[in-house]
Amino acid sequence: MALHAVEFPPATHDFQTFLGQAEPNMQVVLHGYIGQRADLSKKLSFVRLTDPTMKYSIQVVAFGKNDATEKLKSLNAHSPVAVRGKVQKKKGKNTDAGDKPAEEKWELALEDVHPLNDFPKDIIMTPETVFAPEHRYLQLRSDAELRDALQFRAEVRNECKKELENCQPPFVEIETPLLFKSTPEGAREFLVPTRRAGLAYALPQSPQQYKQILMASGIPRYFQFARCFRDEDLRADRQPEFTQLDLEMSFATGEDVMRTIEGVVRRLWANLMQDPAPEGPFRRRSYQEVMAKYGSDKPDTRYGMELMRLDHLLPADLVMKISPLENPIVEAFKLESQNNDPAATLKFIGQFLDSPAGAPFNNNPDGGPGVFVYNGKQPLCGLQPFGFEAAEQIEELLEPDHGDLIIIQARPRAPFAGGATPVGDLRRALHGHAVSAGFSPSPTGFDFMWVVDFPLFSPSSDSEPGQGGAAGFSSTHHPFTAPKTAADVDMLLADPTKVVADHYDLVVNGVELGGGSRRIHDAAVQEFILRDILQMKPERLVDFEHLLDALRAGCPPHAGLALGFDRLVAVLLGKESVRDVIAFPKTGKGGDDAMVRAPSPMTEEALETYHLRLRK
Repeated sequence: MALHAVEFPPATHDFQTFLGQAEPNMQVVLHGYIGQRADLSKKLSFVRLTDPTMKYSIQVVAFGKNDATEKLKSLNAHSPVAVRGKVQKKKGKNTDAGDKPAEEKWELALEDVHPLNDFPKDIIMTPETVFAPEHRYLQLRSDAELRDALQFRAEVRNECKKELENCQPPFVEIETPLLFKSTPEGAREFLVPTRRAGLAYALPQSPQQYKQILMASGIPRYFQFARCFRDEDLRADRQPEFTQLDLEMSFATGEDVMRTIEGVVRRLWANLMQDPAPEGPFRRRSYQEVMAKYGSDKPDTRYGMELMRLDHLLPADLVMKISPLENPIVEAFKLESQNNDPAATLKFIGQFLDSPAGAPFNNNPDGGPGVFVYNGKQPLCGLQPFGFEAAEQIEELLEPDHGDLIIIQARPRAPFAGGATPVGDLRRALHGHAVSAGFSPSPTGFDFMWVVDFPLFSPSSDSEPGQGGAAGFSSTHHPFTAPKTAADVDMLLADPTKVVADHYDLVVNGVELGGGSRRIHDAAVQEFILRDILQMKPERLVDFEHLLDALRAGCPPHAGLALGFDRLVAVLLGKESVRDVIAFPKTGKGGDDAMVRAPSPMTEEALETYHLRLRK
């Protein structure tokens, strides 16, 4: 067994300082990783030494037959070392040129090398090597883009912190507990068993209740980079554990919160991005408006393809062909052709609908999409099924050009609910496919928008547990959100499903960066919502006694928001998945940590310790 030195010489410089101060004959000790060695003869070898940050490197020259040269030749590439040597000017043409980087002007004549560990020969690391998630440490080590993303993430965090602490009055960073209790806020929880029989903690879905209690505690403004846990189905922008920039303000409205967050966004764009910082207040759009116009409560508005209602124009026989529904709503959108070629458009849409991406839309129980290609050389320009009068009106509404694609889609005649409609999903998927296929250009820039005026309650879903009440609906976001106006408070008694929430989501480029609301600060109103509107069982109401007691103790009005910090960094860097901006992400399959193999089976001993038993 090879033993590496417990003690090794300290570095005299970090690489950046060294390269700025290098002079001939300087004696230095540098730490880093050895690269591939080039042996020009038995007495002359070259190797690059990369610094610990893996951003800088310098050439090391080993000349002569001595102990240092022999030790260097015994080392595998990528091994960590401490190198002692003398600085000398690099030989060759143009090494004195002023535009040359310092690492190309100097080299190190090797005097000694201290191996600090071995990089094994059986691990092949080249620019083309793709490492599996099980070897995340090798993914990070071999991929500068991943390392840069983590560095950038730290910079984003620092800028957010500076902006909030520079506010007047400043926000105070406060940590809230990770061992919480099970309360039905909306998502499934992770439970943490204890050695006390029948008792368990729950990991927090968010610090929501703690931060509201801080508002009742006389803390005027709070923030933290909070770890949150939700046992949800996974997507590219979801992880079972994630980070959010969480904040709350007392004596505040949603307007105060939105203004504060716009300041954070402007600082990030001004200091870290090459795109100009957004100017003026971000535009506001209601939930009803964006659902009607884009079929999504987090639309990417940069590429148009806005929805139009057509059901009042269409002949009954056409509606019957595209949908089995009686009296459905029918919406349409247009995808512009870049080359005005109807044949190319037909080929493109055929490939999409025949692909796995198109399968869910073909199998829509409300009917598949109706597909039309606008062709000036055909009767009624390819819109014959609409009839003369409807075709004329559709041309006025959509203004299609030769080769453009027109899609129509039916849906039930019902109020909007949830985050997207099938035609909204189709709009997004079809545009994504058009970009990847080169049929449409990729949209650029950043388009910020506040989506407001959500319904306070939504129909319960089998996929989301909601708050577990018996009302047949649940809080759209969480049960602590306040109704927007006095009229909405009155509507609680008449028809809760029509109540508008004082909730706001920040959306950019089709991504929900975060959401917040003005909270219910009156204990009686909060209890009424939980008990009489959501119809929670008495035993579940007890789980909220701590919050109700805090609100009862003269809690001031307050509002807050949480930005999905992983999503924010991913958007800033143009990444498709949050896994690309997290050091040790879970996989998209089951939320596993492939590297450490978690979750792991519980042993009989552990089950006994925590008074648990596995059910068959």
